[in-house]
Amino acid sequence: MDRYAVFGNPIGHSKSPFIHTQFAKELNEQLQYEAILAPLDGFADSWFNFVAQGGKGANVTVPFKEQAYQLAEKVSERALEARAANTLYIDEHGRLCADNTDGIGLVSDLNRLGVKLNNINILLIGAGGAARGVIGALLDEGVARIILTNRTEDKARVIAKQFGQKVTACGFDTIPNLVYSVVINATSAGLNDERPLIAKTHLDKCELAYDMLYGSKPTAFLRWAKECAVPMQADGLGMLVAQAAASFRIWRNKTPNIDLTLQLLKQQL
Repeated sequence: MDRYAVFGNPIGHSKSPFIHTQFAKELNEQLQYEAILAPLDGFADSWFNFVAQGGKGANVTVPFKEQAYQLAEKVSERALEARAANTLYIDEHGRLCADNTDGIGLVSDLNRLGVKLNNINILLIGAGGAARGVIGALLDEGVARIILTNRTEDKARVIAKQFGQKVTACGFDTIPNLVYSVVINATSAGLNDERPLIAKTHLDKCELAYDMLYGSKPTAFLRWAKECAVPMQADGLGMLVAQAAASFRIWRNKTPNIDLTLQLLKQQL
């Protein structure tokens, strides 16, 4: 039976085994999917040991996405843009290939929520791998501008330079006064039940507040957005399932039903 896995540290919280097992049942695919706790200084060894035991592919989560990208012999354009990989697989030539499906996952979820991305302004908060991994996909959908804001502006500038004139970097105190249809939190502030300290005015005309984190309760950012009367709030659970579906399609050339798995996952939470 073909083996797949998700690598991370920590990894016990991962929903990926449930998601991919559900995909396999739905599409009648015979495979095994597990969670692997890789040592912080031993991702490469863990991956090659997995392959030696018959591993065909894997998802990669924090903190190994950059290492996965660097380890690969062949990288997709998406992984190149993100400089990180969340999907690994061995191709027909025996090469280790890397892809990044985070951007696909976000765009898919925004489409599911009914957001029209063409010609809108997006405020993207955070300058880590989560933000870098989705900018290219958002630009491909025809957004007018992405304002990338971060507490440390220099980090945002480094990323913005990579993507051209449609992406502008700024600090929290220098966010341009534009109409932002979508405001996306790509920081990890919610893990500490905190929110990015941006001004309320930037949410005044916002249609959707989106947090890439997810949990059984709304994050601090989403609670604040509701208090600010933003019409719609959403967490990153839909993005998680959609990026997993894109990985599954890369590995098995079959497209899972995202809505069915998302509904089951919400019941778990």
